[in-house]
Amino acid sequence: MLKNYMEEVVEFLLPTVLDKYDNICKCERCIRDIKALSLNNLKPLYVATEKGNIYAKVKELNTQFRADTIKVITEAIEIVCKSPRHI
Repeated sequence: MLKNYMEEVVEFLLPTVLDKYDNICKCERCIRDIKALSLNNLKPLYVATEKGNIYAKVKELNTQFRADTIKVITEAIEIVCKSPRHI
């Protein structure tokens, strides 16, 4: 197992952040662009074992970690909204 745990974090937090936006496109392409942009702007957190996965989940409980991640997701949403590529 080798994965970037931040993919799971973004996948988990994105729907909550998107719920705060009514006037944006939520098509599959825009969502993928938001995820990609978010992940490109977040420090990767690779895990290679189940123990590493548990460590990453504990880190996710940190309030600052969560706030920083939501900020990056929000910035990605704003960028994609201003210039959607699906059109």
